[in-house]
Amino acid sequence: MTEHSASPPGRSRPAWAGRNYGLLTAAAVITGLGGNGALIAAAFAVLDAGGDGGDVGLVAASRTLPLVVFLLIGGAVADRLPRHRVMVAANALNCLSQAAFAVLVLTGHPQLWQMMLLTALGGTGQAFFGPAAEGMLMSSVQGEQASRAFAVFRMAMQGAGLGGAALGGAMVAVVGPGWVLAADAAAFAVAGALRSFIDVSHVPARAPGGGLLADLRDGWREFTGRPWLWGIVVQFSIANAVVGAADAVYGPLVARDDLGGAGPWGLALAFFGAGTVCGALLMTRWKPRRLLLAGTLCVFPMALPSAALAVPVPVGVLCAVMLLSGTLVEVFGVSWMTALHQEIPEDKLSRVSAYDWFGSIALVPLATALAGPSEDAFGRTASLWGCSALVVLVTAAVLCVPDVRNLRRTTRPILNHTPPPTEDPATPEHRERPVAGPG
Repeated sequence: MTEHSASPPGRSRPAWAGRNYGLLTAAAVITGLGGNGALIAAAFAVLDAGGDGGDVGLVAASRTLPLVVFLLIGGAVADRLPRHRVMVAANALNCLSQAAFAVLVLTGHPQLWQMMLLTALGGTGQAFFGPAAEGMLMSSVQGEQASRAFAVFRMAMQGAGLGGAALGGAMVAVVGPGWVLAADAAAFAVAGALRSFIDVSHVPARAPGGGLLADLRDGWREFTGRPWLWGIVVQFSIANAVVGAADAVYGPLVARDDLGGAGPWGLALAFFGAGTVCGALLMTRWKPRRLLLAGTLCVFPMALPSAALAVPVPVGVLCAVMLLSGTLVEVFGVSWMTALHQEIPEDKLSRVSAYDWFGSIALVPLATALAGPSEDAFGRTASLWGCSALVVLVTAAVLCVPDVRNLRRTTRPILNHTPPPTEDPATPEHRERPVAGPG
């Protein structure tokens, strides 16, 4: 049965959960379980090797820097080459780098520069994998059922993140960080093998392009030509930066001084993760007509955790705030993916995704670095209230963009391109976007 077929009688799998979607979801859950545990393991590997908090930060930054540097290139490559091959190649790089990291930890005392280099290779792999994966997922679901498909995918991912962090922490305590890193390498190998079976026959052949720079310019025109798109990316570049600084820097400090230590802060973060699962579950049933309006209104509660830390509120109240924030921000996440799927041509999905990712993470390292000086200059409480106010301000500002308020969910056929009227209607640009039904 082809990717376009309807679900056969008696088959329990829903029509939108085709073969490609199943492979992508299963692989994402596997790497989510391994990757979230590996983040904990890497930090403890640095500490066990004699490093301090600053060294842990350097290793973490080593992953972020190549991610920012290569992300746009990764998006262009993923729109030019078969996306599943880019994903498999990136998984292979991640597998090899994590395996080498595990060997260093298990056989001796790894040097800081070695851990930074291997972590940087992992970030490079993620820069190419992320845009390819998002483009592949969006081209693998039906237009009318996209929201539900994305919600289920994200629910599986968030659940894997929660489980992976808990399992990884327990494994680090029992068997040590080296074996957790080895398990993550194995997870990348299994996920890459699954992704190699993805069927891309439904994806139109890429037209010859003018090179990498031309592809990047084309993606930039697609990105800047849609005010709702670049407006929300700018919004989240600021919101993610200040929320990231609050979570990474101020949250642990408030927990140490006022909440009883790392345990309560870890519990609060777990409640946020549980909230994202709840939000994804909600979006399997709710389909707001005005996608971006509903999603953006749900971003305002991102300001609540920083405000709760500024007070600070008791641990129980903080956990409730984190649960609410996680639930509602996931409503935005599903709505955002649905809007991209609906509005962006299939052959530009990865490039647009790359610009989205780039904008969303570019300011996070800067905000984290400035969190300490801001606390020294204005005090921790004022800095946290400032984080909260910035989230509210940029979210209110993006609601001034008419397309954010008015973009509506559609059930009409979604085209791969919107070509000029002078082109032959029989060309591939005028074909309906192929969708993935049951395999």
